[in-house]
Amino acid sequence: MSDGRLSVFKTYKLYVGGKFPRSESGRVYEVNDSKGRWLANAPQSSRKDARDAVVAARKAFGGWSGATAYNRGQILYRVAEMLEGRREQFVREVAEAEGLSKSKAAAVVDAAVDRWVWYAGWTDKIGQIVGGANPVAGPFFNLSTPEPTGVVAVLAPQESSFLGLVSVIAPVIATGNTAVVVASADAPLPALSLGEVLATSDLPGGVVNILSGRTAELGAPLASHQDVNAIDLTGADAGLAKELEIAAADNLKRTLRPQAVDWSADPGTHRLTAFLETKTVWHPTGALGASGSSY
Repeated sequence: MSDGRLSVFKTYKLYVGGKFPRSESGRVYEVNDSKGRWLANAPQSSRKDARDAVVAARKAFGGWSGATAYNRGQILYRVAEMLEGRREQFVREVAEAEGLSKSKAAAVVDAAVDRWVWYAGWTDKIGQIVGGANPVAGPFFNLSTPEPTGVVAVLAPQESSFLGLVSVIAPVIATGNTAVVVASADAPLPALSLGEVLATSDLPGGVVNILSGRTAELGAPLASHQDVNAIDLTGADAGLAKELEIAAADNLKRTLRPQAVDWSADPGTHRLTAFLETKTVWHPTGALGASGSSY
């Protein structure tokens, strides 16, 4: 008899280094829907959790940045496939998190999956847009190519719990960086469920690490962390963003300031290029013959 069943509540956990730890502090906090009804207890991450996530992201960086761009694209596309397979779960979670009707939440989830596919397609193309051969005087090839910055801390949008989340994570990892993501404080459940998708895809553990908790509490140690190379402040309010930008300057982190964003609009390529470095290499062409070339 189904009426006699006990409720089976989902236990949400962090996603760090490809595993699902609880917060080392043992803390949780209540997550409610838009009408104040209890949904779940989410882990309230600590500074130690943030540091552990950075260690995991750094460990994964060599393998992920060293993979071919084509392979990264295949892996991101696999994530999109799995998101599509869990569409109904995300529709429910987004509807509850953002107070949307089921049809509107479905449109948001579809847009998020499409956005992930879009970024998957850019992995082996962005180098052609921002790299190239430079005209120089002398018998040299002079080539500029983009390289990932490293470990990127991402403060996810507070209001857009899934489409905005995907829009800030996908471009970071598409270009070969690894990420430590602080989910929306009030609506973290879609982000924590995304961790479950990433864990069962081909994405190596540590490439994306997802923390839930208080944005200010987690943003501070990430902004000042000497092994974090860049930070996206999208989820910070103006006051917090200023504090974190000052802290981030200590080791010259690349910093993406918060700005008003329509997450449903064409994202362009600026988030792909925000966390890239340009490497320029000179190489002799050899002795130039009468024709101007030795080839």
